[in-house]
Amino acid sequence: MTMIELRSDTFTLPTPAMMRAMNDAPLGDDVYGEDPTVRLLEERSADLLGKQAACLMPSGTMANLASILVHAPRGSKMLVGAESDIYIYEAAGATVCGGVMYERIPNQPDGRLLLSDLRAGFPDDPEDEQFALPSLVCLENTQNRCGGVVLPQSYMKEVWEFAHENDVALHLDGARLFNAAVALGIPAAEIAQYADSVQFCLSKGLGAPIGSMVAGSEDFITEVRRARKMLGGGMRQAGIIAAAGLVALDGLDRLEEDHAHARRLAEGLAGIDGIETDPAAVQTNIVMFRVTDPRFTWQTFVEAAAYRGLSLAELGHGRLRAVTHNGVSAADIDKAVSIVRDVLTEDRTR
Repeated sequence: MTMIELRSDTFTLPTPAMMRAMNDAPLGDDVYGEDPTVRLLEERSADLLGKQAACLMPSGTMANLASILVHAPRGSKMLVGAESDIYIYEAAGATVCGGVMYERIPNQPDGRLLLSDLRAGFPDDPEDEQFALPSLVCLENTQNRCGGVVLPQSYMKEVWEFAHENDVALHLDGARLFNAAVALGIPAAEIAQYADSVQFCLSKGLGAPIGSMVAGSEDFITEVRRARKMLGGGMRQAGIIAAAGLVALDGLDRLEEDHAHARRLAEGLAGIDGIETDPAAVQTNIVMFRVTDPRFTWQTFVEAAAYRGLSLAELGHGRLRAVTHNGVSAADIDKAVSIVRDVLTEDRTR
C-alpha cells in the first residue's frame, strides 16, 4: 500500500532534476573553501536574503545552534518562544554546548512574542550580577507549532527595533522562510532585513535531501564557520548537497501549490464530524486539527489512519499536524480527506 505522507515536509525525496545536478556537480573540499558548487549556493542564498554572506550547514538544528553560539556569550540568555522549534526540538543545544540560558516567552496564537513579554525578560537593574543578561532574541517565521503562521512584516520590524534599542541581536529561525515569503507575496530579503542572522532549510518545503543555510554579515559568517567546525559540521565534497539546494532555489514559486493543497485539506477536514479545524487559520503548508470523536485518542486515530494509508503525527497539546509538500498531489489530498472520513464513519457502524 502506498502511504500518503503528511507527517512533515522533511519526507520529500529529491526530484529527478536534483539527482542529475548532484551527479554532475563540480566538487572540491569545502573545509578549504574550494567546493565551487557550495560557494555558488552560498552566494545565491546570501543574495536572496539580502545579506553579505551565507554558510551551508548539515541541518537546521546546527544552523540555529551555530548562530546562537556566535551571538550569545556563555552565561547570557536568549529570549525564545515557548512553542519554538529552538526551545522544544533542538535538544537544549545552546545550554549544553554554549552555556546559554533559555528564557521562554509565551507565543500568542498567531506566533508573535509580545513586546511586553520580551521586555519582561530584561532585568530591572542590569548591573545586578545575580541575573543572566539577554544577548539574543529568536523569532520563528513561519511558526511551526502555531500552525505554520506567518509573522507580519510590521511585527518583524517592531521586534528588530526593540532588539537593537536594547543592544541584543535578533536571529530568525526561518526553516520555512520561503513559505512565509510566498504567502506574503514579497521577496525573502524583505523579511530577512529585520534580522541580524537567518537560517532556512533546504530540506523541508524546498525539497532538497539535506542541508540548511545561515546568512548574515561577513564577520558573522566567519564565526559561524568556526562554530560549524567545532560542532563537527565541516563537510568535504559538499557540492553534492549544494547542487540539490541550487535546484531547490529555482523552484520557490512551487510552494504556492503546497499552500493551496493545505487549504484544500483543511476545508475537507472541516466538513467531517469528529474533526475540529479552522480552514481560515491555514496560511502556508501546515494544517493543525483535533479529533473530537470521544472514541479516539490522537494515538488510536493516527494508528487507524496509518492502517488505511495516511501518515499523520501529533505536534503538541494533542493536536495532529498535516504538512503538504512536493510529494503530495491534489488527488492525495482528496484521498487523505476520504481516509479521515472513513476512519470516523466506519468505526461508528461497529
